Amino acid sequence: MLDSMSSDFKLEIGGEEPRVSTRNGNVEQNERAGTVHKILSGIRNQGSKSISNFLTNAQRRTLGDRFFRGNRIVKNGSFSGLFDGDETREHGLGRKTGPLLSGTAYCISSCSMIILNKVVLSGYNFNAGISLMFYQNLISSIVIVLLGLCRTVSIEKLNWKLIRLWIPVNLIFIGMLVSGMYSLKYINIAMVTILKNVTNIMTAIGELYIFRKRQNQKVWTAMFLMIISAISGGITDLTFDTLGYGWQVTNCVLTASYSLTLRRIMDEAKKLTRSGSLNEASMVLLNNLLSLPFGAVLIFLFGEWAYVVNADVIKLPMFWVVATASGLLGLAISFTSMWFLHQTGPTTYSLVGSLNKIPLSIAGIFLFKVPLSPPNLFSILFGLFAGVFFARAKMS
Repeated sequence: MLDSMSSDFKLEIGGEEPRVSTRNGNVEQNERAGTVHKILSGIRNQGSKSISNFLTNAQRRTLGDRFFRGNRIVKNGSFSGLFDGDETREHGLGRKTGPLLSGTAYCISSCSMIILNKVVLSGYNFNAGISLMFYQNLISSIVIVLLGLCRTVSIEKLNWKLIRLWIPVNLIFIGMLVSGMYSLKYINIAMVTILKNVTNIMTAIGELYIFRKRQNQKVWTAMFLMIISAISGGITDLTFDTLGYGWQVTNCVLTASYSLTLRRIMDEAKKLTRSGSLNEASMVLLNNLLSLPFGAVLIFLFGEWAYVVNADVIKLPMFWVVATASGLLGLAISFTSMWFLHQTGPTTYSLVGSLNKIPLSIAGIFLFKVPLSPPNLFSILFGLFAGVFFARAKMS
């Protein structure tokens, strides 16, 4: 940019006043030359005064505007791309690739974590869901603290009032994670995905009675379809497990409760922070850190400590690789969802989240060789359709 400006300036000092106009007739080169000559004449009259002292603010703005206008992109003109063409292309490329990259990262991390959790719990036959939750939350806490020390993310300073307010939310959060772990151990991924639609129904009912938020007719129709798909899916499930379905229903109740409770206390929690806000990183750290002492107590109460110490699976290095990766992916979901939400918006985020269930269900069926019957496959597809329909209905 500086080179272009200096070349124009030298051209016009030489006394040449070529009439080079753009095709649109917006900029006249001789007009800029006349302005420069007037300024140079003023400089000679002022003697030793510098340009910065001579030019008034209005003159400086006029000169700058004329030079920049003359060199901006002109449609179909010979000056196109001289100044801000590269910048425009970079911004255009960012607008196109940003949502795609963030959405892809969100989908990959979300699908991968569920699959890895299934591998740990079912593939390695690991019967300690609370211990796995504890390890994953410990990994997430360590990573966030390190990122905060490196000033990569901003973390709010925790205080006792904030912790005391957050404890009920955290207890629901722990129950949500643990019930999700055990349901995933006993139920195949496709059915877990379909049954999770029940959470949307419970959340909508909670919003109606707690926040007086009414849903439109399309939303209630979508919820009715999701109920049918969940019931038909359970009836036709060849790998039906009563304990697993019990854990999944519990998970749906706790997940809906977590969402509704978090919405109620979020405004109060923001008042207890120094900055007056609670960002994603601070909330994730608060949840994970508070879950550690409660998780440790549950591990001893349920006797998982003795099981973990004596389990042969913990001697396998690959087991720890998968378990650690699942913990890191849990943290990645938080950041990629925040990134994707920032790049797009709640509408697109909700729709992509629903569409994400389709490849996840297909991958779960093929990776874990789930036995299927035609009615069960139809129920799964019907449930996926109902989930997408629900997301679209919420947008309207």
